[in-house]
Parts: sequence; structure tokens; C-alpha cells
Amino acid sequence: MRVAGPWTHRDVSANGIRLHVAELGEGPLVLLLHGFPEFWWSWRHQLTALAEAGYRAVAVDLRGYGDSDKPPRGYDGFTLAGDIAGLVKALGAPRAHLVGHAWGGATAWTVGAMHPRVVSSISVLSAPHPLVTRRAFRRHPRTNSHVLRFQLPIHPERWLTAENGLQVAKLLSAWSGPKWRSAPEFDEVIRRCRQAMTVPGVAHSALEYYRWAARSQLRSDGRRFAEAVDKQMQVPVLQIHGALDPIVLESSARDSLPWLGPESEFRYLPEVGHFPNQEAPHTTSRLITEFLQKQS
Repeated sequence: MRVAGPWTHRDVSANGIRLHVAELGEGPLVLLLHGFPEFWWSWRHQLTALAEAGYRAVAVDLRGYGDSDKPPRGYDGFTLAGDIAGLVKALGAPRAHLVGHAWGGATAWTVGAMHPRVVSSISVLSAPHPLVTRRAFRRHPRTNSHVLRFQLPIHPERWLTAENGLQVAKLLSAWSGPKWRSAPEFDEVIRRCRQAMTVPGVAHSALEYYRWAARSQLRSDGRRFAEAVDKQMQVPVLQIHGALDPIVLESSARDSLPWLGPESEFRYLPEVGHFPNQEAPHTTSRLITEFLQKQS
């Protein structure tokens, strides 16, 4: 999982667990939070681009993924936000620019609401506000059919890891735009993400994100979470959304308006599916960099 490159790999203790990070560059801290079914390596293009632009870019394997710890518990929104807030402090920075894709984006929104003092700005890719996502589970069941599948015990883990992660390849293909699927690097992305999902414990941990998000809506902890994140962000938010994203609708992304901070921006990318940071790496890196430079 520690793919070689210009970055440096190391372990950082935060919120009671060990998190693996890949770090490159010097300057203001930018923390990169991946989505499902990926790991830190999905930010390889942004690591180099942000470092060249004068930032300290750090991509983390979220709790349960890659080479980070995989505890049996802690996949609720409160704990995940605590992981990232603790990581900012453990990296020796008072604040960080948070950049998150999908589940990483949902976590960035949550940190912005629960730990605003450690957040300089928020950039989210394919990630509406968590309260919008909660509503989307109910309003668009066909679009979110994978969420329902993941609620079953044991079977989804076996499904994800069977044949060396074959279903990961199918999900990446189904959720991305055709232009990326024909790109030379797509085979390597498939290979590395399949490998990452078959690391012992990762499939179960990754699915626990979905299970808590869905099941908590009927429990008291879900109500407390909804109350905790129902706050307008104190910092600007950049939203990047792919026009061909089949699982996060544009309408859902735009429904995040009530929670946006001052001077927020929305960027819509044609020919891009669910993975803007990998499908359109140069455009995505440029948009993020330009947005961060406005905050300095």
C-alpha cells in the first residue's frame, strides 16, 4: 500500500489509532481524504500539483483503509471527524485545508461543523453535505442501491473480495466516465484498488461507513449527528462535481447550498464521473489550487 513516489510515507497517531499518510511539499497544510473503494494513492496527482504550488500536501488512508489501523469500531461520523481533527494537530499544524472525495468529502463537511477551529477551507468532490446524502438514501433508492446491498452481514465483504476484488473493478468502471475507462492509467488504478480492498480487514471497515450512515438514521446517535452537522460552514467551500456521476446526482450536490460558507464555489466537470481527482486530475488540481490561493 506504500506506493513509491516523490512523497514520504509515515505513520501518525491520532484519536487513539495509527493513520498512514503520504506527504509531499512545504507550506500551508492540505489534507487529502479519499473515498470508496480507494485509498491514499487516489490523490497521487494532487500530491505533486499541490506541493509544486507551495503547499504541504498530505494524503491519508482513512480509518480502516490501506495501511492505517482497522479497529472493529469507530466508523461513525463523530469518530471519523475526530480522526481528522486529531490528525491536523498531530501533523503539527493549527489548521488545514480539507480536500475530500465521496466519504472523505462527507468527513470534511463533518469536521467543518464539529471542529471548525482546525479548518481553513473545505473542498469536496462528489460529496454533498451529509444531511443531503442522508435524504438521498431515501429519495433515490435506485441510485443508491449499493448502500442497501452493503447493509447485509458478511455477504458484502465476500462479494467485494471475491476473485481478488473483481467487484471493485466493476464498481470503478460503472461509476466513472467513458473517457477515463479508456485511459492508459485505468488498468493500473483497477489493479491497485483491487489490491487495496483485499488487504485483510479493509472490506469490512469500508462497509461499516455505509452501515453506520444508513442504520443511524433510525437511532439516537443518528439524530445527534444530524443536529451536530446542521451548521453553516464558517469557511469557504469548493464543490467539484462530475456531470456523468451516476451515484451522486447534481441536484444533490447543489442542495448543499444552505450549509455553504462565505465565498463558496461550485464547479461542474463535463465527461467526468464519480472520481474527478483521477478522471480529470489536471483540471481538478488546478481548481483546488486556485481556490486555496484565494484563501491566503
